[in-house]
Amino acid sequence: MNFSRDGKLRIGEANGQSSIEAQNKEQPRPYRVIEKPRKGEYPAYAERYIGLLPDDGMILTHLTENMASTKKFIASIPKARLLYRYAEGKWTIKEILGHIVDDERIYIYRALRFARNDSTELPGFEQDHYARYSEANKRDVGDLLNEFTLVRRATIAFFQSLDDAALLRSGVADGKRSSVRALAYHIAGH
Repeated sequence: MNFSRDGKLRIGEANGQSSIEAQNKEQPRPYRVIEKPRKGEYPAYAERYIGLLPDDGMILTHLTENMASTKKFIASIPKARLLYRYAEGKWTIKEILGHIVDDERIYIYRALRFARNDSTELPGFEQDHYARYSEANKRDVGDLLNEFTLVRRATIAFFQSLDDAALLRSGVADGKRSSVRALAYHIAGH
């Protein structure tokens, strides 16, 4: 393995740019179609998220577009407002962004387990507890946005890699059954 001075792994260099660096540039890619899940493939509470998305099968495009619009929106907020709470005990904007990242990680983990046909029932999680201990308010917003971007790119790559059978598999988390494709739509609508 060969590393550059800036710590990047250099593999298959061509024209002074590694293939890893070339692949990581944001470029429009043809994503696979993932049909919207039917009612019954997800718990009733998830309708508030899944219902926000069109029935066009372009969930990976929507995840990509949502990533860009979220980053643009958060970057437009004045620094002082990132710690604003509209009421005692409510989350700040930084905590909301941290929650989005935590939630996506948890839901992609569930999707991985279900896609691999793991029938182990998975536990739920207490989102307020996670937010309290995330320390998001102490972090630089650029760091939070970078983490969000990396997690989202991994999410998109994971769903892009699945075949139709894996997308239709399901499992139980927090006592509720969901299909893998329903988890993709949940993440996008969240």
